[in-house]
Amino acid sequence: MVAGVQIHTKVDISNPQSDILTDGALTFLAALHRTFESTRHSLLVARDDAQRKFDSGVPLDFPLETAHIRAEPSWHCAPPAPGLEDRRVEITGPPDRKMVINALNSGAKTFMADFEDSNAPTFANVINGQVNLRDAIRRQIDFESGGKQYKLSEKPAVLIVRPRGWHLDETRITIDNAPISASLFDFALYFYHNAKELIKRGSGPYFYLPKMEHYLEARLWNDVFLFSQSYIGIAHNTIRATVLIETLPAAFQMEEILFELRNHSAGLNCGRWDYIFSAIKKRRADKSAVLPDRKDVTMTVPFMDSYVRLLIQTCHRRKVAAMGGMSAQIPIKDDLQANEVAMEKVRADKFREVTAGHDGTWIAHPLINQIARKVFDENMLGPNQYHIRREDVKVAAADLLNASVPGKITEDGIRSNISVALAYCGAWIGGNGCIPINYLMEDAATAEIARVQLWQWVKYGARIDTGEQITTQYVDRIIAEQAPGIKKIAPGVKESHLKIAKKYLTAQIRQQWPSEFLTSDLMPYLTMADGVEDKWYRNSL
Repeated sequence: MVAGVQIHTKVDISNPQSDILTDGALTFLAALHRTFESTRHSLLVARDDAQRKFDSGVPLDFPLETAHIRAEPSWHCAPPAPGLEDRRVEITGPPDRKMVINALNSGAKTFMADFEDSNAPTFANVINGQVNLRDAIRRQIDFESGGKQYKLSEKPAVLIVRPRGWHLDETRITIDNAPISASLFDFALYFYHNAKELIKRGSGPYFYLPKMEHYLEARLWNDVFLFSQSYIGIAHNTIRATVLIETLPAAFQMEEILFELRNHSAGLNCGRWDYIFSAIKKRRADKSAVLPDRKDVTMTVPFMDSYVRLLIQTCHRRKVAAMGGMSAQIPIKDDLQANEVAMEKVRADKFREVTAGHDGTWIAHPLINQIARKVFDENMLGPNQYHIRREDVKVAAADLLNASVPGKITEDGIRSNISVALAYCGAWIGGNGCIPINYLMEDAATAEIARVQLWQWVKYGARIDTGEQITTQYVDRIIAEQAPGIKKIAPGVKESHLKIAKKYLTAQIRQQWPSEFLTSDLMPYLTMADGVEDKWYRNSL
């Protein structure tokens, strides 16, 4: 074992898992933790300070101290790394072995293996995910299940990995008696074991970076990259990272985030569902920011459209990819007419993205690849659209904060939010972070929107379209009515986990402010299932 490093789990760690948690990898983890943990902690404190300012009425705006970066036209980001020149369709999903093979074989240009919102981080899930990615890179991932062979194709998609966000701890690994950053844990194990192998095979260590709220958080990632490349002895600027702009504060700092990562940057992505969640959460003290039903908050409403246009303009000005958002739709196999309606919505969404100037898009199911690919092939003739500068775009701070959204709050919308929140939280506690609900592949982002919308409507006494006021008692009644039907839409959810989800949601609507993340709140249930008392997250239970 490595001095100061402890593994806290009763999960059996034997081959091949032990090949991930080697002394060399743990020594690298310890070096990262001891070098960067104090900075991470200070940045998380800064998030809280910023939120208090927002609550007091200080509006979000473009930072004055970085105006010179935004005004300077001469700087650009790194050129695309091998395999990232053309990213017209990217598929995403958790690093489950079957999912990894199906995604890499899907025909999409890249696969984002997700340790974050679509992965419930049981220790088995995170370690086995690392095993699966290591095996896929070395083409040793083939297996048989239920009489079916799963085998990697000759030309699989390019692999990109999304570690967990800066706000999360990996409490089952402690260094000097403190939990390590979950971001560093996921990044380090993948990078340490695979960076040189990826380079040897003509690719490289590529990442998606989630949930950032400030350009200094991007600077921290850049420092981690520089340190890590030196540590294992590869050239600086080999790593590439695409940042998900999925928090409201980050939308005001897109130029700065690219600048901090410019020698490692592969662009920005419209993380649209988390962005809606963040817009509600960051403006929690603003009664004028109450939104209607989740289905009405589309990509064409003012604050979402402004965010998209600014992202495309920013990326192309700096010569990097402006990636579009997720299509969570999955095929409706038992209703051809409903399926065609759903697929037409996918086509329209992808057409909106490609004609706006996006360089690629996200899908959640392999069978959607053909639809998305066709739209981009017909409308994006080159590998990307960096040449579309969108110099027509003028987005002010007020545009990013324009909460004028057509629509109503309805009882159906409340029931939908409750069902999604209960089903997803119940599944997540059971170790599943990505579930199909009503023919949409849902991850934590949708459940987060549902949770904070319910809180927001109760907090400000919003009324549904019939005039009835939304109170805690009203929501309690709907929770009680919806809960018995959850197993119909999410059959894998255990009754005991549903009970926890009900208790959690009932408590959330009564809080002065909504919790930062449901994944932080519910993490103790995963650690306890791993046989560990989680003293760091204990207070959230």
